[in-house]
Amino acid sequence: MRFDRLDLNLLVALDALLSECSVSLAAERICLSQSATSSALGRLRDYFGDDLLVQKGRQMVLTARAESLVEPVRAVLEQIRTTIAVSPPFDPATSDRAIRIMASDYMTEVLLASAFTELQEKAPHMRFEIQPLNEALLETLERGFVDLLITIDYAISTDHPSQILFEDDYVVVGWSGNPAMAQPMTKDLYFELGHVTPRFGRARVSAFEDWFVRRQKRQRRVEIITPSFMSVPGFVVGSNRVTTMHRRLAARLTEYLPLVVKEMPLEIPPIREAVQWHISGNNDPAIRWIVEHLAACARSPATASPPLPDDSVVLLEEKRRDVSREELSAQFQSHAAGQGRS
Repeated sequence: MRFDRLDLNLLVALDALLSECSVSLAAERICLSQSATSSALGRLRDYFGDDLLVQKGRQMVLTARAESLVEPVRAVLEQIRTTIAVSPPFDPATSDRAIRIMASDYMTEVLLASAFTELQEKAPHMRFEIQPLNEALLETLERGFVDLLITIDYAISTDHPSQILFEDDYVVVGWSGNPAMAQPMTKDLYFELGHVTPRFGRARVSAFEDWFVRRQKRQRRVEIITPSFMSVPGFVVGSNRVTTMHRRLAARLTEYLPLVVKEMPLEIPPIREAVQWHISGNNDPAIRWIVEHLAACARSPATASPPLPDDSVVLLEEKRRDVSREELSAQFQSHAAGQGRS
């Protein structure tokens, strides 16, 4: 179909090209061959009288005209999708939908792995792609690169719907052979020990607990920074270092690793993991069905981890000033934006 000399089918290709800045990646995204996508780019160049994508070094970049088209083209396609396109009925038993989810390896370990094992029977033909967190969480969701974003509620956007999945808090974890783990975990001992902590992406964005403790007057001695939550235990076992870890993750890891768990000697606000989706998908039955399934799994006793036993004496020498979740959210998002995003 043509409108004012423009083949409207080219709008989908244009959106992919503007988003990916790559003919090959755009071709993969819209399920066309590279030659067909290259041909579409040629026709778009003729129509707009502009190169749209130009080579700069080893990469292709958008021209000024192309930059001005990014948001209008995306808005037009989104309006078509939400107001005109009619979604077929969703039946999980027969659906072959592919759902893209951005989540940390912590969430994969404590929830997603078991949730998708259960889904195998209910939705045998559905496919799922789990992507790691990057520095641009909300931008990734906004641009439609993922269907669901799972992260702490401090980091989600108020512009899109979301649902809290569960709450978790923090514990101190160390190797069973570490002499410090045989003592009560006091605040002084906690700050004397060497620590392992994860930071994410090229910007090395801090996890929430790392960010929160770094805001305190007294600082930890961070000896090792890892790229993920699940890489932390390898640097703790066999050493005298400790780490501050989510309680649910610690409970799982102590089932098969020689780790000891102590309660935190200082107060860190608990985190709440939330799942968020783009507002345009609010009426997508497949998205809503997956969200409901994840929420049900998060409430399941089999998924939730009980409090871990600990014989230490918890010494809370100072109480933190009571800070609202809204204030913490604003501060954490400001920090993440300054570093890239978390």
